[in-house]
Amino acid sequence: MVPLVLKQWLQHACPLPIDALHEMAGDASFRRYFRLHSGQQSFVVMDASLQLDCCEPYVAIAKTLQQSGIAVPSVIAQDLKKGYMLISDFGDRLYLKELNQNNADRLYKTAMNTLSVLQTCPEVKDWVVPDFNQKLMQHELDEFKFWFLDRYLKRSCSQRDQNMLHTTFTQLIETASEQEQVFMHRDYHSANLLVLPSTKDEQEQTGVLDFQDACKGPITYDLVSLLRDCYIHWPEEKVTQWVSYYYEIVREQNPRIKHVSLEKWMQWFDWMGMQRHMKAIFIFARKHLRDHTTNYLQHIPRTLQYVVSVSGRYPEFQTFHAYMKEIAGLDLCAQ
Repeated sequence: MVPLVLKQWLQHACPLPIDALHEMAGDASFRRYFRLHSGQQSFVVMDASLQLDCCEPYVAIAKTLQQSGIAVPSVIAQDLKKGYMLISDFGDRLYLKELNQNNADRLYKTAMNTLSVLQTCPEVKDWVVPDFNQKLMQHELDEFKFWFLDRYLKRSCSQRDQNMLHTTFTQLIETASEQEQVFMHRDYHSANLLVLPSTKDEQEQTGVLDFQDACKGPITYDLVSLLRDCYIHWPEEKVTQWVSYYYEIVREQNPRIKHVSLEKWMQWFDWMGMQRHMKAIFIFARKHLRDHTTNYLQHIPRTLQYVVSVSGRYPEFQTFHAYMKEIAGLDLCAQ
């Protein structure tokens, strides 16, 4: 149901007659979205009244990304105090729905080309983009232990386990911190990317959503979000090909990456993914435990398997790998 106060705001904010207003599928946040129809046109209405802190960065970052040539929705009207925005409608062709074996190479390369532009974005006017620093990464890994291990699995960690987790977390954070730090979307994956059809003058584009949490952080973070997606899995051979493709793009545009070997780049990618995936796992568990939303639990086994698989490739994580492999053997959705 559309809140009455939102309807009243739209009557003043929307320059066109409103023919229909329907709620759209949401995301893992407290924001709600509605599609507004007016004749042959459609718009999206964002209700962030329960998450007001996302509104100001959304508006500021959208302008910067657009000026950089990235396809993001335009903000047509806004009330930052109420948390309401009227934005352009990019349609429903999410990467998550569109991707298949026949088009994956094309769509991922388009998304990576867009990412290479996004990562070179300048400073955002009227908004300070925060650093995805060691403190924030440590917080996310601590949340993994609290929400997933302690609360969801009700797993009691011995002192030995706690020491092992601390050592693992420290290694992941230090490796992420040594990477080149760039503009980072932070949720660059198939549920936030749209296929925008080609026009007479332009080729097919990747539309980018949900960028309000942008940070300055490790160069491989968004790449691992895209290619080791929590919602869709691809054969490791394909992932390696795509990671190598992006490595060549970055080496051309960033002189500071020229000295980084492909082997080192892959390690950065792998270890960054472990941190990213443990962050996603705790969010899925928290959505269930705190917000009583169970539909994200289905993604935990896939995401956890990424952690198990990657940790098994590196001798530094031998003990951690055995620990996570044991957890992966549990019936995770039945907890």
